[in-house]
Amino acid sequence: MPTSTDLTTVLSTKGQVIVPAAIRRAQGWRPGARLIVEETPDGVLLRTAPLFAATRPEDVYGRLAHDGPPMTLEEMDAAVAAEARRRDAGD
Repeated sequence: MPTSTDLTTVLSTKGQVIVPAAIRRAQGWRPGARLIVEETPDGVLLRTAPLFAATRPEDVYGRLAHDGPPMTLEEMDAAVAAEARRRDAGD
């Protein structure tokens, strides 16, 4: 990979910066990637934004109500697979 001194970019009039292709490939950034822009003492840092907001177990525990006895892992797997098939069928 090229060193940071080999790569430069220009700030557009709209405030946009093009990240060099070598960096995008190395980071796995595709069009539409969400990035966190962080100001640091050395400049600006770009980091990949997490796909989901951070949560704690107590924030989500019990959100999905279930009436009846607890399901086994096999029953849960079968229910997930059935829902995936239903969605793939376009229902």
